[in-house]
Amino acid sequence: MAKRSGGLRFQPSGGEKKTQIPAGKKQRLSIQRLANDGRGIAFLDNRTWFVEGALPEEEVEARVLSARSQIVEARTERVFSESALRRPEPCQHARVCGGCNLQHLSAAHQLDLKQRSLAEQLSRVAAIEPQQWAAPLSGPEFGYRRRARLAIRWDHKTRRLDVGFRASASQDIVAIQECPVLVQPLQTMLPALLGVLHALEKPQAIGHLELFSGTAEAVLVRHTAALAATDLDRLTAFAQEQGVQLWLQGEGTPQPLDPAYALGYRLPAWDLELAWRPGDFVQVNAPVNEAMVAQAVEWLAPQAGERVLDLFCGLGNFSLPMARMGAQVVAIEGVAEMVERARTNAERNGLDTAHFYQADLSKPLIEAHWAAAGFHAVLLDPPRDGALEIVRQMATLGARRVVYVSCNPATLARDAVELIGQGYQLKRAGVLDMFPQTAHVEAMALFERPA
Repeated sequence: MAKRSGGLRFQPSGGEKKTQIPAGKKQRLSIQRLANDGRGIAFLDNRTWFVEGALPEEEVEARVLSARSQIVEARTERVFSESALRRPEPCQHARVCGGCNLQHLSAAHQLDLKQRSLAEQLSRVAAIEPQQWAAPLSGPEFGYRRRARLAIRWDHKTRRLDVGFRASASQDIVAIQECPVLVQPLQTMLPALLGVLHALEKPQAIGHLELFSGTAEAVLVRHTAALAATDLDRLTAFAQEQGVQLWLQGEGTPQPLDPAYALGYRLPAWDLELAWRPGDFVQVNAPVNEAMVAQAVEWLAPQAGERVLDLFCGLGNFSLPMARMGAQVVAIEGVAEMVERARTNAERNGLDTAHFYQADLSKPLIEAHWAAAGFHAVLLDPPRDGALEIVRQMATLGARRVVYVSCNPATLARDAVELIGQGYQLKRAGVLDMFPQTAHVEAMALFERPA
């Protein structure tokens, strides 16, 4: 039987398929506005373009990074007409490094963007706005970062070592010579550190480095294979010359080269010093952290003798200042090692009104023995995915006042819906500029439930 040749042509049910835009294609675009993540938005051929490094009212040439359906992600290659908002980037690596994506925008306009992002999330997701907007908490726009992670890659073919930060939208490493967002002690240390790394015999044994500055400066070397003896000698000599602590991490936990090493950071307003080890979470921005703690304590207003619950307490960043004010603090953390360090921090600072417990914060809290008596107030500082399971239990804890510190306005807004449903009112909210030169938004909100 002869094969029939039909004349019918079939289309997908969604209509004619659009031509795929290849990565690397260059396109001239008119930028309309900024997205909440700081990228410029343009519209062309029924597609929405998100363009890194572009500002409203600019004409730019952008290179496509990726495209899917009606969304195109791109990076600015050339600016034909500049926005009045644009400024020269202070760092030579700004246009390629993935660490900072807003250096071309002034600090004031960065804060405006973050404030707008928080307001839009609260309005769109929760249909609310605070009774009072708090002024943004901010500090120095450069020289603020006291902790950083440096990526390292050894290229066997070229026998070249790259040390720096991940490139924007890529796993490539931008080899840096400077980083103006680092605190000054780390900036001062960086050239000597880069020099010793490039002098190592077997740099391929190193996975990455972490830098920290607090009560002392420290370098953590994360190695994936045993370090050559000569390389360890070089690193040790560098540490001695620079007056920094050297920590090493292979398969286990980070270990100090000298057991006498001690790391920490201070909260001077409360006469506190908190011990810390590489691998623990600490806020990278000391001035904004201190301002954040002060504002949280002011908003929560714990009175002497009141029972206060601190959830996701970490090392005691909020717990210990509240205990210093006389509150009876019950502090909860999911990581056992952090709980032990928080207890030690309370003891070393002479505080016996802060009690630390380990608990799975995705499970009901009211069944725990430490929650049976209820609380006057609650402070929570969850990770990016928020604390939905916890806020669903908030009314059962009896708290009239809740301070929610958030590193993700989207989950803050989602959780606010639950709190409003339990009778809480959003009294205050504001942004915390923990990461200047980036679009990352941290926020604080005060919820109160009428008596």
